[in-house]
Amino acid sequence: MNIPGILPGKNSSFHKNLLICVLFIIVFVIALLSSISYIEAQNELIDKNLLLKEETEISVTQWMTLVDQGLKMYDDTLNTQMIEGFRGFIDEYERTGRDPAQMDLIALKERLGGTMDLYMINSTGVIEYSTYAPEVGLNFKNVPYFYEYITDLRKGDSFSADRVVREQSTGAIRKYAYMPSPDHRYLFELGLVPDQLKDRKLGLSYVKTAEALKNLNPDLESIRIFDTMGKVVGNRSYVPDPLQKTRVMKALAGRESDVYPDPGQKKEYRYLYVDLYDPEYASDMSMVIELTYTTAPMERKLAGLFFSHLTIALLAILGSVLVSYGVVSYISRPVSEVVEDIDRIARGDFDHRIRHTNGIEFCRLEDSINAMVASLKENIQRAKESEDALKKTNENLEEIIGRRTAALTEANEEANLYLDIMSHDINNTNTVALGYAQMLLMHLVEKERYQADRIRQSIIRSSEIIQNVATIRLIHQKNFPLERVDLDAMIREAIDHHPEAAIHYEERKVTVCADTLLPEVLSNLIGNAVKFMDGQGEVFVRVEEEEREVRVSVEDTGSGIPDEMKGVIFTRFRKGTNKRSGKGLGLYIVRSLVERYGGRVWADDRVPGEPGLGAAVRFTLRKAPDERQE
Repeated sequence: MNIPGILPGKNSSFHKNLLICVLFIIVFVIALLSSISYIEAQNELIDKNLLLKEETEISVTQWMTLVDQGLKMYDDTLNTQMIEGFRGFIDEYERTGRDPAQMDLIALKERLGGTMDLYMINSTGVIEYSTYAPEVGLNFKNVPYFYEYITDLRKGDSFSADRVVREQSTGAIRKYAYMPSPDHRYLFELGLVPDQLKDRKLGLSYVKTAEALKNLNPDLESIRIFDTMGKVVGNRSYVPDPLQKTRVMKALAGRESDVYPDPGQKKEYRYLYVDLYDPEYASDMSMVIELTYTTAPMERKLAGLFFSHLTIALLAILGSVLVSYGVVSYISRPVSEVVEDIDRIARGDFDHRIRHTNGIEFCRLEDSINAMVASLKENIQRAKESEDALKKTNENLEEIIGRRTAALTEANEEANLYLDIMSHDINNTNTVALGYAQMLLMHLVEKERYQADRIRQSIIRSSEIIQNVATIRLIHQKNFPLERVDLDAMIREAIDHHPEAAIHYEERKVTVCADTLLPEVLSNLIGNAVKFMDGQGEVFVRVEEEEREVRVSVEDTGSGIPDEMKGVIFTRFRKGTNKRSGKGLGLYIVRSLVERYGGRVWADDRVPGEPGLGAAVRFTLRKAPDERQE
């Protein structure tokens, strides 16, 4: 196989062919090894980058958890102060006969030190009374999980503290705690503003911790923290864009982390979900941390890795080309010398000898070629002598062929003469004999009429044989073109030749590809079906249309065709087992014509699997194309 431009061609030199093959193998091997090396280095670089990101995210999660634990410890130190506040709250509620309208919450706030706001939440989750006017009327049913939580607290009997959180309406930092009223009609709430958090003296901050963690990964550009409400921690004025908001809320809803690459901006956004939920507190301190990585350094490293491997591969190929050229030149020199000697011999110098070269293989080649040339020289001499003898033989052969062709033509004409005599003179004689037989049948008595009828049947069979021979001759001598034929008309015409027989046919208008000999097929098949039943049964002619062809079936209720005869009855001179079987030419004519029309013919049982219930001969014809498509 020769692939132009890659594999050596027919007219290429051995030196060039060998060099191309060697270079192809070397380039393939170098390219394969370089590709494997590059892929391994690329995967290692990518794995290290992913590992660094994972370690960064683990560190961020751990540090945020530590900060949260530290803040939680501080939050718990405020619980004692708030428990004392609830005692004064309950005493005031009892003093007024458990009538909130009679309670002086402002005065109670001052008695408690002025650092805590008081709230009374009714059974419907609404803040009904408070020292903090902006939140009076706030309905916690709008936050279903929180409403369910405070309802359980109102129905209980214990103090419950919350974390230090930011107030949603103002962003102020507060420490909340809850205590049910003695009659469980209200849930008392205290909101403490811790001085240490107010003055930023605690030293624990999610934002500052996040900024410090940026140094863990050089590809980490920014860290942004979102709380469970989707707001940015540490920058209340920052408004997330819709895409950012969607990603944050998805992470919060699914409580899982997500990654969003942005190849166009050479960025990668990772939304890290940090689960800080504690069922002992009302507020969920969980957060989503947005880590923005730049992919530009990684892309530069991969590009540099690719070009370094490409450069090394090209240098290796260049060095291999130089070495290969020298090695191939040394190896191919003896071959070139042998080729030169062979070219000289090929031009007719059979006395020239192959030059001696080094190497056992080349020495053997030299001896073999010299021996071959000597043998070739001898064979050429013999061939010239044989050529002269062949010329004389050809001259005699042409004369013999001419004589035999003339004899064959004469024999063919003689055969045609005999066929004409048989078709015309013998057929005329049969016609006269048939007339006399008919006359005898009319004048003889019953016993003698049987013998005369046997004579008449023999004459009819003789005429049928002559007609079949004439049809076979016509098939072989004439090449009638296929044309559109009305199959229905042909079938009805063949049926009309047997008025005494019980033949059933349902009219089916269809046009097929055939010629003027198609009636011979139908006449033979219908005639055979009628003949083999001795006038006692019925014949059924069926036409079934398929997509591109028509199937015609001629069925009878006679004795049927044995299975062993079904495959051979269409052969020439194959006689059937029935006592009325002919010489086998009729079905041979059927097969010849059907195959000529592009169809097929076969014998079958009228009832599948029951040969004794009647025979069926089926054949197919191609449908004629629509006249509009021609």
